[in-house]
Amino acid sequence: MKRLLHHAAWEARLLLSNGEQFLVAIILPAMLLIGLVYLPVGKIPGVPPLSTAVAAAFATALISSAFTSQAIATGFDRRAGVLRWVATTPLGLGGYLGGKVLALILVQAIQWFALGGIAFALGWRPGASLLLAIPAWLLGTWAFGCLGLLLAGTLRTEAILALANTAFVLMVAVGGVALPPGEFPAPVAFLLHLTPSAALSEMLRSALAGLPLDPLAPLVLAVWGLLAFLAVKRFFKWVSV
Repeated sequence: MKRLLHHAAWEARLLLSNGEQFLVAIILPAMLLIGLVYLPVGKIPGVPPLSTAVAAAFATALISSAFTSQAIATGFDRRAGVLRWVATTPLGLGGYLGGKVLALILVQAIQWFALGGIAFALGWRPGASLLLAIPAWLLGTWAFGCLGLLLAGTLRTEAILALANTAFVLMVAVGGVALPPGEFPAPVAFLLHLTPSAALSEMLRSALAGLPLDPLAPLVLAVWGLLAFLAVKRFFKWVSV
């Protein structure tokens, strides 16, 4: 347990000390939060803009840490031979992955605290809605974490870096996070409802903005998570070729 905790702390420090990953994990979600409050985009009639902005910012933060950062960090570790080396140490591959999970939870707690502080300064007052957001957080972390590991364990590092960052931008910009699917034409909106980013955002908007929950959203997110998990078990390679 001591080895696991030390590794988790090291992973968290490594992530937060990386300027690029800190930008994606904290700065961009904060900019999105402020932008959605004051810009005439992403609004839902009858819903306070701050509530939907908080949901979008939290979804962005979760995707950045669970998917983008994990994919890039694990991909570089794989190319450098860290995964093969760790397997020969007392920490083991199980301890390595366990430390990454704990580090991810710690980083997400920092993200939520930082974004919550900004939202509080803008007038947001959290209540029981935060508890309702926990299932979305758990399911989203699992689904996007598996998707990140799938990239990290199957592609070359250069491709991981390009695809992880591109996918992050697309999910936030046009994947149902910043802009609700209802703002797109009907055929596009239907397709967006089948993406994990839109499903996560719908669940968080339901919890934090009091909107009715689309029963399809948790199902879509769970299916993506399950398929990614099975693909990781089948195709993940610990050694880069």
